Amino acid sequence: MVSSSHRRTVHGHLMAVDLSFFQSQTAQQLRAEGRAESRAKDLLLLLGHRGVEVSEEDRERIVGCGDPDVLGLWFRKALTATSTAEVFASDGESGADAG
Repeated sequence: MVSSSHRRTVHGHLMAVDLSFFQSQTAQQLRAEGRAESRAKDLLLLLGHRGVEVSEEDRERIVGCGDPDVLGLWFRKALTATSTAEVFASDGESGADAG
């Protein structure tokens, strides 16, 4: 059986752990990269599931995009798009003219 004094000591050591790394710029960058990677995978999965052909160039563009917000926009467009040109098209730009 562990004494209450020992438990307090262990608890004190656990609470003294430096958690600043998790708030650091590096940690924030790693989380953003993880979100972008996850969104890229989700986008490719959605396009594949919907039968939208994804060229190697388009795949590289998606995987190489490090901005979770852009990937989120592309994902929303992919819900109804029939081509990657429609996914990548700017607002007001038709998919047939994009490229």
